[in-house]
Amino acid sequence: MRSYTENYIDRDRDRDRDRDRDRDRDRDRDRDRDRIHQAQYLSTMFTYADSSVMWPRLVANKILRKGLGSNNFFADFPKNNSQPDLLGVPSRSHSSDRVLNNHHKDVETYEVFVSTWNVGGVTPNGDLNMEDWLDACNTLCDIYVLGFQEIVPLRASNVLGSEKSEISRKWNSLIREALNKRKCYKEEDMQVESGPTASLNDQEFVCIVSKQMVGILITVWVRSKVRPYVRHPSVSCVGCGIMGCLGNKGSVSVRFRLHETSFCFVCSHLASGGKEGDEKHRNSNVSEILSRTHFLRSPSLDLPRKILDHDRVVLLGDLNYRVSLPEATIRLLVHRGDWSTLLENDQLRMELMEGRVFEGWHEGTIQFPPTYKYWPDSDVYFGFTQKWRAPAWCDRIIWYGEGLKKYLYTRGESNLSDHRPVKAIFTAEVGVLRTLKGIQSLFLSNRFERFTHQLSLNKEVNLYDGKSSFKF
Repeated sequence: MRSYTENYIDRDRDRDRDRDRDRDRDRDRDRDRDRIHQAQYLSTMFTYADSSVMWPRLVANKILRKGLGSNNFFADFPKNNSQPDLLGVPSRSHSSDRVLNNHHKDVETYEVFVSTWNVGGVTPNGDLNMEDWLDACNTLCDIYVLGFQEIVPLRASNVLGSEKSEISRKWNSLIREALNKRKCYKEEDMQVESGPTASLNDQEFVCIVSKQMVGILITVWVRSKVRPYVRHPSVSCVGCGIMGCLGNKGSVSVRFRLHETSFCFVCSHLASGGKEGDEKHRNSNVSEILSRTHFLRSPSLDLPRKILDHDRVVLLGDLNYRVSLPEATIRLLVHRGDWSTLLENDQLRMELMEGRVFEGWHEGTIQFPPTYKYWPDSDVYFGFTQKWRAPAWCDRIIWYGEGLKKYLYTRGESNLSDHRPVKAIFTAEVGVLRTLKGIQSLFLSNRFERFTHQLSLNKEVNLYDGKSSFKF
């Protein structure tokens, strides 16, 4: 029986939520009105790179974030056919979670692989080896989150045109092949005959979300035995580029719930520039991403809408923060391997300490060389003749809040682009309902899978009475 005080608190909270929603709607309407005028101006300014055809409607759609704000994404299992909750148990909202005491939950740990890589507009070829980078044979994680920047060159036709999904498909194909290499898994764990992967049911890892915005791509993969516990995947895109709204810079965020714990991964590409004061533009991008990112929420589910409302939050990407020292000094310290002196003047760390950005966020200890900028296909940093291209740790992975423990933070050595990839591995605490844990384990067992598979094979439809009959 709920008390009067509890009902009053809930009513007050609902009123505040409605007021915030109305304010957000008014702000978005005003912003869209301004962007209509911007679109009308831009549509007279841009043409395709190799033609004289105007595209005012496409520009207007980009300005209005119709493409950027889309909640559509690619996955191995379509959103509208996603696996239902086990036993038909409805998904509980955060408000119902408050009724449960902590002793109703157990805590399990999952290993999460996170990486970021600015690939400089270079299309991957079939010979690119992702196995060494993912290292799935030696450090098999439960969740893999891979973020990319500049998967296409950031020219006008790509920024204003439609997404080139064939490039993201190539990256996903390479990731799928690397994660599902048969030689990585013990025979007793495979539960299928050896040979080429025939179907999604045979794969050790499946993709639950893949989303592209211009050159930014984030793709999330989970172990097949984990996927039934993943619910409510969603995406949110924020453009911070041209005129503060196009997708040449910005973020693509992914949200999902694993058991009773919500996760949010934010793949970002912030403003570039090595001049004094350019870090303020990057700080502004961060503020825009945190304030403008919002996930769709159905009326029956009180899921987190904002990034920082989630239980586990990781931000990855080409954050573009540089080292605030003269270029000659930076190169000398890099030559000496004096990372500590360089990091004392790292813009991101300085902004963090001053409280100007990312308050409450954490980063692991950096013990690797700067990841930017290299000559293409080379292990040599960019030359002295080009200004404001001094080495820097542009590519970073940071996290917010509790429940995440980092035990690896390093970089790779692929010379595909002028950036080096960076990866981190976390252990994540995940709340699991004690009352459903045993039942879910039973229904995910090998015995139940064999039973349901045989059931589907033997299903027959009785055309006379319109009912389904089953043979065993």
